Amino acid sequence: MAFGFNIDYLYGRGYYNHSSTSFFNAAPFISYMGERYEGTLLYSYNYLKNNENGGITDDNYVKDPEAVSGGQQSYESINMPTVMSTATSRNSDSYVFLAQRYKLGFHRDLPQEENDTLPPVQEFVPVTSFIHTMQVEWSKHKFTSEDQLKDYYQNTYIKPGVPYIVDDSTSYIGVKNTLGISLLEGFNKYAKAGLTGFISHKLSKYELMNKDSVSIDRYTENEVFVGGELSKRQGSILHYHAIGEVGLLGKAIGQFNVKGDLDLNFRLGKDTVSLIARATVSNTLPSFYMRHYHSKHFYWDDDNMDKEFRTRIEGELNIEHWKTNLKAGVENIKNYTYFNQQALPEQFGGNIQVLSATLSQDFKLGILHLDNEVTWQKSSNSTILPLPDLSLYHNLYIDFKLAKKVLSVQLGADARYFTKYHAPAYMPATGQFHLQPTNDQVEIGGYPIVNVYANLHLKRTRFFVMMYHVNDGLINRPNAFYAPHYPINPRLLKFGVSWNFYD
Repeated sequence: MAFGFNIDYLYGRGYYNHSSTSFFNAAPFISYMGERYEGTLLYSYNYLKNNENGGITDDNYVKDPEAVSGGQQSYESINMPTVMSTATSRNSDSYVFLAQRYKLGFHRDLPQEENDTLPPVQEFVPVTSFIHTMQVEWSKHKFTSEDQLKDYYQNTYIKPGVPYIVDDSTSYIGVKNTLGISLLEGFNKYAKAGLTGFISHKLSKYELMNKDSVSIDRYTENEVFVGGELSKRQGSILHYHAIGEVGLLGKAIGQFNVKGDLDLNFRLGKDTVSLIARATVSNTLPSFYMRHYHSKHFYWDDDNMDKEFRTRIEGELNIEHWKTNLKAGVENIKNYTYFNQQALPEQFGGNIQVLSATLSQDFKLGILHLDNEVTWQKSSNSTILPLPDLSLYHNLYIDFKLAKKVLSVQLGADARYFTKYHAPAYMPATGQFHLQPTNDQVEIGGYPIVNVYANLHLKRTRFFVMMYHVNDGLINRPNAFYAPHYPINPRLLKFGVSWNFYD
């Protein structure tokens, strides 16, 4: 029997006007692990509040301050004017999760010495298990604003007489049950793999606003899936895992999702080399909120969306001794669903291919370390699915011990960089990223972010100090943005401590 809880509270004041964020999570749990019965019960509550500023009004406050200030060479981030100053989004989400398993099997004697006169000790060998999981979830989203924005929104659907007062909300309740039966791997020498079959039912209820601003529009969806899983996890040479499900009733009809992976491990000299293959095929309906959403400035209902068909294959090579990892894959997407230049859902009926490759290579010379990760990716339709061609991460540091090798120390600097591209813009009223409007096309990227840091670890205590974005202000006309009109935080000092208590 075990029980415990997790509590997190995060607060960020923000370095730009009206950009503070707070997050709270509480999650108590209890579990029991018996010879035949296993069960876990978890409750989780999450609350996220985010002040929305809509980005800065002019990128030149970052790129070229003199152009907007009449000679002032730089602006404090908090003094840069933003599009919004009263907008806030609030998201609350709670769920209860129960997972339980009952095992059937037999007892067998453990091997013992030939001259051992003690009675043999037995172990329980599970053969079959019955599985039940249940999740009950309820959530609510709210967006409020009193900003008097001119020409920011193209439409007003609810209370058009007071266009500047926004009070959007939507709620969701979902109940999902899954029943399964599993034949466990390894109960005898012929059971080389585990096999599981399952059936699931999900009931979803949604509440949306109505144009009359008084009544509530309610939607109910049911989904029934059946599926199976085949896996081999024991052994050291070959492992595989495949899982798939297909829809039978309700909104699940016509949907399916199948994915699998296989890894082969073999010796090469004194090292172990792993070759891994992965594949995924899915045909899924766009999410409810892509099909239905009602708010003051965004209002859509579309039950005619096609299912999104995706196929992906990926290969991976891992050489542990060389600290080398190489992954490459290709994905094809048909009926890709996205938010267009008006921040509204849209589907592209053709095919889009995405090629990607990632190389991770770490080097070590004495106490000197250099960790590297390089990702290349290419979209066949960069207008609808824009991606940076190249993303880089490098971490150069020294790692050594002091105080009779009790204190571990890391001193170093890391850098992140991605090439320029037309990144999706952000719409605060929906909380979604969308294609940039035709009259507001900007590229972000082509700008490195460099941090210097020190990490110390003494027994149960860890401490770090970091100068984030140390290169702030050192590059002329910087393109220092993570999203269009949302600048990267300026240079700042971070520090923290972690102390583990356990006995």
